[in-house]
Amino acid sequence: MQTQVLIAGAGPTGLTLALDLARRNIAVRIVEQADEFFNGSRGDGIQPRTLEVFDDLGVLDAVLAAGSPLPVMRAYFGGQFVGERRMSEPTAPTPATPYPNPWILGQSRTEELLRDRLAQFGVHVELRTALTAFDHDQTGVTATLTHDGHRESVRAAYLVGADGGRSTVRKALGIPFEGSTDESIRMLLADARADALDHEFGYWFAASAQRPMEGIALSPLPGGRHFQCAAPLAADAEPTLEFLQEFVDRYSGREDLIMSELTWSTVWRPNIRLARRFREGRVFLAGDAAHVHPPTGGQGMNTGIQDAYNLGWKLAAALSGDESLLDSYEAERRTVAARVLGISTDLLDKLVDGDENAMHRGEETRQLDISYRDTATEGTLVAGDRAPDAPLKDAAGRPIRLFDLFRGPHSTLLAFGTSSGQSASSSVREYTVVRPDDTTSGHHVVDVDGHAFAAYGAGEGTVVRVRPDGYIAEHIAAER
Repeated sequence: MQTQVLIAGAGPTGLTLALDLARRNIAVRIVEQADEFFNGSRGDGIQPRTLEVFDDLGVLDAVLAAGSPLPVMRAYFGGQFVGERRMSEPTAPTPATPYPNPWILGQSRTEELLRDRLAQFGVHVELRTALTAFDHDQTGVTATLTHDGHRESVRAAYLVGADGGRSTVRKALGIPFEGSTDESIRMLLADARADALDHEFGYWFAASAQRPMEGIALSPLPGGRHFQCAAPLAADAEPTLEFLQEFVDRYSGREDLIMSELTWSTVWRPNIRLARRFREGRVFLAGDAAHVHPPTGGQGMNTGIQDAYNLGWKLAAALSGDESLLDSYEAERRTVAARVLGISTDLLDKLVDGDENAMHRGEETRQLDISYRDTATEGTLVAGDRAPDAPLKDAAGRPIRLFDLFRGPHSTLLAFGTSSGQSASSSVREYTVVRPDDTTSGHHVVDVDGHAFAAYGAGEGTVVRVRPDGYIAEHIAAER
């Protein structure tokens, strides 16, 4: 089958896009220039909105089984225990928001689970395969792939650059990557064992209450005994196990805390950038190729995954003959990326200033409030808002949720109280949502506790169309 979409880069963004396209029976290839798959924790925080994306893509159960909640951090200043801290206060699930809290899972494990799910559709990442050149015209893209010393010419309808901050695709297009890099700040991020520590907790060893950010943080990684370690790195220091050990010795005040098995490390500098454009013709940018974030707030990987989730169904529509949605990708996602960059940057500024609250992540980091609305309407759902969940029962009386109805590559039409009367379509599934005392027969679901009617501000006759990515495309209020 001829390639319809070629994806450069097999990180979380590229994998999410490949998976979303594969489940729509789109012929997709995903190539990765690295010799082997990434093995490190890097983006280890999965935000609630991304958990909803994973629910739709069929990987949520595996992610929840492999990961863990945000740990409680035990804080030690000057070697003395001063209390426990939480980066984020846990929130109870609600009918509208079943996954309200961030989840911890090392990025390489998340990628592995996405690859496993992608393989179920017969698509596999092509390692050691670099995109070295491409040309694009009005009908498609001709790309040159280099692998094992050989060159291959590939023709695809669309190309997506999900190839990181140093994106070959973005550079080839000549798209400016606007922002700044601060070379004066260096931070070590690393995965290492610390068997003397209780792996159920995180640890924050700092110099003093007056200098809370001068020290080292260790956060437990699920699935083993490793911690993700973060510490400031001097200009003349190297990211080694010896450096980690020196920091732990200096700030923990303990002699039994031995660091071992350094499996991954990187030197991070504040590199905060946003591409001027996310699209040029039939070529798109997503993830770090389009925006790079500081690690504060845990936003970068999540924003990239949601870029892919936004783009996948629009590419599928274009390949079916409707290209009208493609322009909305940049309009929606670049606006979100700019906002999220602002949140991450504010937290970074607090960190640099030594503000203890820099470690706290508020509601705005969970990405549940992201909206693509183009109006300032308050107090009611409108087009562009996230479609909330709600518990229901199907016609046979079995428990079901709105998210169960949304799951899949289709759009969903919710008709409250009575059928919408709209023409059926293979790409749209319609459900009539009725109250418990309604005797309507046919394809309906029952809003037993009234959560669905309340969440959507619906009356009898309200019609809501939900996009494949879980955002409201149309909200038609009932006539009064």
